Amino acid sequence: MGLETGIFDKEQQVADIANQIAIALQGIRFGSVEIIIHESKVVQIERREKLRFDRRSTLEKSSF
Repeated sequence: MGLETGIFDKEQQVADIANQIAIALQGIRFGSVEIIIHESKVVQIERREKLRFDRRSTLEKSSF
């Protein structure tokens, strides 16, 4: 593998990771995106989304 190929591969890998992070962020209103790094490399991206409900509107709908 030549130097140029290695640099291109590294740049492509960084672009792919950045794209995956952007995808994980899309559409989240409440929650978090966690990036797990091991030995200076991104190994995992976790997305946690929380759904929040307006307590008053939920109670009004359930009352008889």
